Amino acid sequence: MLLRTLFTLQAMLILTSLIETPDAEAQKKSVPKPPVAKVIPKTDVLHGETRTDNYYWLREKSNPEVIRYLEQENAYTDAMTAGIKAFEEALYKEMRGRIKETDLSVPYKKGNYWYYVRYEEGKQYGIYCRKQGSMEEGIEEILLDLNELGKDKPFIALGEYAVSDNGELLAYSLDLTGFRQYVLQIKNLKTGQLYDEKIERVTGAEWAADNQTLFYTQEDATTKRSHKLFRHKVGQPVDTDELIYEEKDELYRLFVTRTRDLKYILHGSASSETYEFSYLPSNQPMGSFKVILPREEKHKYTVEHRNGLFYIRTNKNAKNFRLVTAPVEKPTEWTEIIPHRPDVKLEEVEVFANHLVVQEREGGLLKIRVTNLTNQESHTISFPEPTYDAYPYANPEFETNLYRYGYQSLVTPPSVFEYNLDTREQKLLKETEIVGGYDKSQFQSERIFATASDGTKIPISLVYKKGFKKDGNAPALLYGYGSYGISIDASFSIPRLSLLERGMLFAIAHIRGGGEMGEEWHENGKMMKKMNTFTDFIACAEHLFKEKYTSPNRLAIQGASAGGLLIGAVLNLRPDICKVAHLGVPFVDVINTMLDESLPLTVGEFLEWGNPKVKAEYDYIKQYCPYTNLAAKNYPAILVTTSLNDSQVMYWEPAKYVAKLRTLKTDKNPLLLKINMSAGHSGASGRFDRLKEIAFEYAFIMSQLGITK
Repeated sequence: MLLRTLFTLQAMLILTSLIETPDAEAQKKSVPKPPVAKVIPKTDVLHGETRTDNYYWLREKSNPEVIRYLEQENAYTDAMTAGIKAFEEALYKEMRGRIKETDLSVPYKKGNYWYYVRYEEGKQYGIYCRKQGSMEEGIEEILLDLNELGKDKPFIALGEYAVSDNGELLAYSLDLTGFRQYVLQIKNLKTGQLYDEKIERVTGAEWAADNQTLFYTQEDATTKRSHKLFRHKVGQPVDTDELIYEEKDELYRLFVTRTRDLKYILHGSASSETYEFSYLPSNQPMGSFKVILPREEKHKYTVEHRNGLFYIRTNKNAKNFRLVTAPVEKPTEWTEIIPHRPDVKLEEVEVFANHLVVQEREGGLLKIRVTNLTNQESHTISFPEPTYDAYPYANPEFETNLYRYGYQSLVTPPSVFEYNLDTREQKLLKETEIVGGYDKSQFQSERIFATASDGTKIPISLVYKKGFKKDGNAPALLYGYGSYGISIDASFSIPRLSLLERGMLFAIAHIRGGGEMGEEWHENGKMMKKMNTFTDFIACAEHLFKEKYTSPNRLAIQGASAGGLLIGAVLNLRPDICKVAHLGVPFVDVINTMLDESLPLTVGEFLEWGNPKVKAEYDYIKQYCPYTNLAAKNYPAILVTTSLNDSQVMYWEPAKYVAKLRTLKTDKNPLLLKINMSAGHSGASGRFDRLKEIAFEYAFIMSQLGITK
C-alpha cells in the first residue's frame, strides 16, 4: 500500500505534459490545483453514432506518463486531505484498537486433524495450522505462514488451500500482485519440502483419492477466463499434464470441486444462466469424466452425492430452484425431495450421511432447514433479529451429526455455532471479541421498506446507536450493490462502529439486481431492466428523508465495483440526493469495457449487462453508463478509490471517470482519486493496511458531513 504523505505545494508543481501549472493566485493561497489529464481523442463509430473518448490513453499501464499522472492524482488527494490527516490517524488507531490482534479461528475437523488459522499481534496475515488428534493434546504444525511468505512483498493473497486425503500433501496458490493471478505449488507436509512444479494461473484444484493426482483449472492469460481442466501427477513436469477438457464457449468458465463424501470429483462449466457438471469416481483418477446433465439453455443446477444418488438442486421448471435426487447411472430419473416454492429461494444444499441441510431465502432473509434423512422429519433453525446474516461454516466431514454455521447482524459480531442435527441443541463456539468492550444492547437495527416508482417494496436494513433522533438532522451512510444476483446481507463491521459511535446511521439498500428476494429480484435489475437498480436506490434514499432518518445534506452514499456503477449512475440521475459519495473500484465505463472482449469478465457478462454491439442493448446501456452520462452540472463531494492491479475493474475506468468529470462539473466540491499502486480489486491485503484505507475513506466521508473528530 502506498504511504500517504503530506506533499508540499512545490512538490506537486511538477512540470509535465500531463499537469497544468497552477496560476499565481493558487500559489499565493497555497491551494493545490488538480491534475489535468492530457486530451488525446480516440474516435470510433458504433450503430451510426460517433463516439469520442478523450482519455483512452490512460489504459497504457506500461506508459510512464500514465503512472506519473496517477501519482499526481495521489499527490493531489494527499494535499487536499491534509487537514483531516489527524482525524484519519485517530480513526485508524481506534479501529485497530478494537481488533484482538492475537486470535484463533474456530478449528474444524477433517480426517485425523483439526485445522485452524491464528493471528499474532502486529502481524498482517494469518498463520495456517493444524493439530493431529485433538486441539488439547495435538502438536501444532504450521502449514503456511503468510507473514513469512509475504515478507518484503507489498501484497499477498492465498487462493487454493487443499490437503490430500491422507493429510500428507498441501496444494496451495498465491497471488503476489493483486491481479488475482495465482501460482500453485505442492508442499510435502511430512518433510516440509516444496515440490519443484509451479503451475501458473490456477483457478481451482482438487485431490483424487490416491493422494497423488491433482485436478486443476487454469485461466487464459489475457481474458482470465477459466477455460482448461488438467490432470497432474505429483512430482511430474507440468508440461506433461494431461488436458482433460477445454471450454471453447467464451460465455462459460470452468471450476472443479469434490462431493462431501469424497466419492466423486466434479468439474463444472457455467455461464451466468446455464450450468453443466461432469463426474469422475475419485478412486479412479485416470478414468474419464461423464456428463451428469448436458447443458440446456438457462438450466442451472448444482450436484452433491450420497449413497449412490446425486442430489440435484435445479431451476428446471422452478425459477427459485427445487431439489431432486437421481441414481448416479441414471441422472435424468428424478425424484423430487423439495418442491419449488415461488416465495422461497433454495440457495444452497449440503448433504451429510444422515441429514440434509439447506439454506433458503424467504422475504429476503436466510433460513437454515434441517431434514433427517432416516425419518424425513424437518425443522428450521431460527434467528432472533429483524435483519441478519447466516451462513454455513466449515463442515468438511460427511459422517457427522454436528453442523456449524455462522451468524452475525448489524449489531451482533460474527459468531460460530455448533448445532446438533438430532437433538437440536446448539452451542456458541465463538463470538468475535471487540477489544475494549462492546455492548450490543446500545445499538438498534431495523428492517424497513421503501416503495419504488413501480410500487415494488424495497427492503432497507439499518443500524444506529440508541438515542438516535429521527428529526432529519442525523448524518447517514447508505450502501448499495444490486448486481449479479448477489445478496448483501446485514453483516457486522468493526470499522463501522467508528461511524455509529459518532451518531451516524448506516443503511443497506437491498435493491433489485441483487438476490435478496429471489431469482426474479435479480432478473428485474439486469439487462434491459437495469434502471430499476438505480431508481430503487434513489427510492431508498428518499424514504430515509421522508421518515426523517436523515436529509440530503446529511447523507453519504457508497458502493464498490458494480456498486460503484450504481453510485455513478445515481449521481448522474440525482446529484442532489447526497452531500458526499464514495465510489470504490467502480465499474463506470460500461460501454467501452463491454465492447472490449479481450478484457477479463467482458464476454461472460453480456448476460448481465448486455452487449453494446447489439443496438438495442447499446441504446439501453447508454441511458445509465456513468462515464457516458457525465454532464456540466453540480455534483456532491466525490471520492473515487481504486488499485493499479485490479483485474476485475481496470484502474483506467475510475481514472478516466475522474479526468472527464473534472472538465464538466460546475461546483467547487472536492473530486478526489486515490489509487493503491500495489494492490488489486479488494484493496490492500494486510489486515492493518486495509484498515488504513477504510480509515481514510471514513475520514473523508465524515468530514464532508461535518464530523471531524
